[in-house]
Amino acid sequence: MSEFIAPPKSLLRKTGNALVDFNMIREGDRILIALSGGKDSLSLIHILHHFQKHAPVKFELAAMTVDPMAGDFDPSPMIPYLKSLGMEYHYQQEPIMEMAQEHMGKPSYCAFCSRIKRGVIYSTARKHGFNVIAMAQHLDDLAESFLMSAFHGGQLRTMKAHYINDDGDLRIIRPLVYNREYETAEFAKEHQLPVIADSCPACFSMPTQRQHMKELLATEEATNPTLFKTLLTTLKPLMSVGLPE
Repeated sequence: MSEFIAPPKSLLRKTGNALVDFNMIREGDRILIALSGGKDSLSLIHILHHFQKHAPVKFELAAMTVDPMAGDFDPSPMIPYLKSLGMEYHYQQEPIMEMAQEHMGKPSYCAFCSRIKRGVIYSTARKHGFNVIAMAQHLDDLAESFLMSAFHGGQLRTMKAHYINDDGDLRIIRPLVYNREYETAEFAKEHQLPVIADSCPACFSMPTQRQHMKELLATEEATNPTLFKTLLTTLKPLMSVGLPE
């Protein structure tokens, strides 16, 4: 029987600050965590469970995984793990690789997959009465997105910390926007969380723009230790755009 793990204070402090700064969780919220099986979303489950037990507002938590049925990527071990935690869990298979071959146009497979997964998660949230979707992107992800947008899109943009979907019926939150990737990696490794290896042949068979940005940032951080502190100051106004009241 698995148990929820108390995250380190550094993870909790930064996440707590983000939750407050962007008014992410409100009284009575029903939050559905998008669980890929990676280190970040697995860490987020334990972090939000801690706040569920200790925060002054009352909210409910559940998780969901969309299995894209792609190659050797198999997130099904999440089923017994979430059952052992006693958390409400929704697991749905979608033949996204097959769908992409038939319907995908110019967008990359990863973009197509992301869009399909998002639609499935939104539908599940509506069906089961969830009003908030929690995503596990962290500061490294936001920095990489910012550079890709600036270098390739000609825009100053990054992922938003908290926003309302186009239909206006769901809020999407990213509680880890102040956290670094190495923090979730260390937490997952120390506590042997059942991380599902990235093995989708379409997404991981070759270097991507995001991987290039990750390497670029790592090279710069090696000589500039305060890089991500500075980047957070730069990104915070961009991640606040359209913040729900």
